[in-house]
Amino acid sequence: MPRLAPTRREELAEFEPLFSAIEKGMGFLPNSMLLMARRPQLLQAFATLSGQVLLGATLSPEIRQLVAYVASLAAGCRYCQAHTSHGAHRAGASAEKVEAAFQFETSPLFTDGERAALRLARDASLSPAATGQAHFDELRKHYDEDEILQLVSIISLFGWLNRWNDTLATALESAPRAFAERHLESSGWEIGAHDGDKE
Repeated sequence: MPRLAPTRREELAEFEPLFSAIEKGMGFLPNSMLLMARRPQLLQAFATLSGQVLLGATLSPEIRQLVAYVASLAAGCRYCQAHTSHGAHRAGASAEKVEAAFQFETSPLFTDGERAALRLARDASLSPAATGQAHFDELRKHYDEDEILQLVSIISLFGWLNRWNDTLATALESAPRAFAERHLESSGWEIGAHDGDKE
């Protein structure tokens, strides 16, 4: 169960336009945002940053979500794994591609450009010091410098979210939970403390 109680949506009328837009894009309102709303200035700052990182990107929604998913897999955040796998599928990635995301090096479902981006996501999320010039040499074959910066921005944003959500055991919403239970359990995913009925 969550380690802190989220703010109730009904108490956050000033954020309703933001919440409605997020719900339209994701299909649900993340409980992580209701936890952030305990400090409204934090929620506002996060919404501004995440909007710039995710909505201001020119990379396809599919690669953005796959990068976020592999970053979250590497970091071990179950909440964000469920969100980003569900998001990648909503953005056009097949369920098979999502399920194979951590086998991107060898799976025929991924292009060389996707492999370069996902390699950066995996290695930077394990330890930023694990990245090197070879990562960027390979990225430059497929992406321009602005796109590379977008990739690093997504990885960095999810580094923050991974720590926020797994530390606080944010309750997982039904839509990403259902997707994860159907497609990720074979790779070892389980809900753990993010289940509102479990500690």
